[in-house]
Amino acid sequence: MTRVDFFFNVPNKALHVADLSSRAAQRGRRLMVLTATQQEAEKLGTLFWSNPPIGFLPHCHATHPRAAETPIIIDWRHDPLPHDDILINLDRQYPPFFSRFKRLIEVVGLDEDDRAAARERFRFYRDRGYEIRTFDATGAAL
Repeated sequence: MTRVDFFFNVPNKALHVADLSSRAAQRGRRLMVLTATQQEAEKLGTLFWSNPPIGFLPHCHATHPRAAETPIIIDWRHDPLPHDDILINLDRQYPPFFSRFKRLIEVVGLDEDDRAAARERFRFYRDRGYEIRTFDATGAAL
């Protein structure tokens, strides 16, 4: 069953995703970062070229010819899915294909609309029997 993790109270979602992606890639994991729009995917891709500051995170879109061998996929489309290790969801909706991944990470910012959408996704996963782990970016216990 897919492991579901929620990171709450994240002040800068893009930087948090870059950090999570960097740590996962260093461990040899593969990621799919799902954004809501093409513009968001491109903005995150630009960040990945300069973060970490002394390097970059290897990434491409799911339709790129080298997607099957690239550790990080950033895309707004739901198909194709070149691998199924870790999915980071930045969309406001739950990804209908999330259960094919070993791990799902939800990153929730400080904006009340983002938090409300995250609560809906949390209930969706919980009501289907997924065990959910939560992490508060402020360090407060949940």
